[in-house]
Amino acid sequence: MKKPVLQAAALVLTVALLPATTSAISAVDANTYREMEQFMSVFDRVRNDYVDQVDDADLIKGAIEGMLGSLDPHSSFLDARDFDNLRTQTDGNYGGLGLSVTLEDGAVKVIAPFKDTPADNAGVKAGDYITHIDGDLIYGGTLDEAVENMRGKPGTPIEITIVRPGRDKPFDVTMNRAIIDLKPVNWEVKDDIGVISISSFSNETGADVTAAIVGIDKSLGKKPLGYVLDMRSNPGGLLDEAVSVSDVFLSRGEIVSQRGREKSDIERYFAKSGDAAAGLPVIVLIDAGSASASEIVAGALQDHHRALVMGERSFGKGSVQTLLPLSNTSALRLTTARYYTPSGKSVQEGGIEPDIIVPQLSDPDYKTRPRFREADLRRHLVNEVKLEDAVLEEDTKDDPRFKQTAEELKEQGVEDFQLHYALETINRLGPEGLKTAMNRAAEKVASRKIASAKN
Repeated sequence: MKKPVLQAAALVLTVALLPATTSAISAVDANTYREMEQFMSVFDRVRNDYVDQVDDADLIKGAIEGMLGSLDPHSSFLDARDFDNLRTQTDGNYGGLGLSVTLEDGAVKVIAPFKDTPADNAGVKAGDYITHIDGDLIYGGTLDEAVENMRGKPGTPIEITIVRPGRDKPFDVTMNRAIIDLKPVNWEVKDDIGVISISSFSNETGADVTAAIVGIDKSLGKKPLGYVLDMRSNPGGLLDEAVSVSDVFLSRGEIVSQRGREKSDIERYFAKSGDAAAGLPVIVLIDAGSASASEIVAGALQDHHRALVMGERSFGKGSVQTLLPLSNTSALRLTTARYYTPSGKSVQEGGIEPDIIVPQLSDPDYKTRPRFREADLRRHLVNEVKLEDAVLEEDTKDDPRFKQTAEELKEQGVEDFQLHYALETINRLGPEGLKTAMNRAAEKVASRKIASAKN
């Protein structure tokens, strides 16, 4: 007798929370009431008749996760364990492999390896699928279980089995876990050029980039010839830090805008006065693993003609997730807006197109390994401007300018062709030549827009 009362009380509470001020809203309320009644019927039937005893909290969590999973790939429910993982990603360090992963149709897929981590050094690539850990099949499990199995005491060995599209057979990779110190920014000097690598956008990333510029100046005892901002395989992070990094190189203008459901729901972010890089040439490196916050930076610097963007078309994640606390130990991560570059372009699906497409020829699997992007994810948000498939896949075509093989480059001492090409470009063109190249790239984009409008 208690269960029907509980069910009725829940339904009454649900309806009480819904306003009923017009006939249209009343119709919606009636439909919502019927749907909630159906949900409670299913809930009651499962908890009473399922073959095994089930916990009510697990059922409710599963229902919430199913609801959010039906929206888009980036909305999710965070419980206490997820909160701990989120804090680890933004603040701490841990013993693991250094991988950013997602779950796709029951399979663990690599978004990107973090630079100079065990996974990166072992040759794990974006787009790889991990099927086994230490010989145990993980397909069909949860992402949390897979992550927990990959983490462990630093120095302990682990073997993962990888399925790489473009290869005929799965293969095993053995490595040792290590302390993954989540330092988002590293820098070095090559050929009198400052190379700043950003692996993620966590707390203080903008301040760390400013400190990197100061460190480069001190190391050289003078200003460098220019900077390479390397954001390849950067899965993104905090929006505020993307704005902060962009502001390091910009002295005026809009950096990014985010737009919600309503037309009036627009928030714009602007650069403050002062360019920490003193107007020196900047080349931004991106690839198919550059997503979200890294696309905000690349798009802002490209639109303001402050940097020349090189590499491959980026991932194409143009949505904003807001963390909405539900209790002390749980929260809702909900997609609440799309973001737009200063020129008004949404990168959702299409990504940031480089001014100069440069393939990673030093990767022996480059030609056969497919690129996975936002548009490949199930239930991804659709770009409000329709993009043709030919445009989205334009960067996968062979370029006759790039003929050398990975073996030939290795013999020449070139282990990272994209970075090598960027450094050569700054050395060859210099500040004025690079400005001319950026202007020509901007003219090319403008002419493409005009031609598209005519068609």
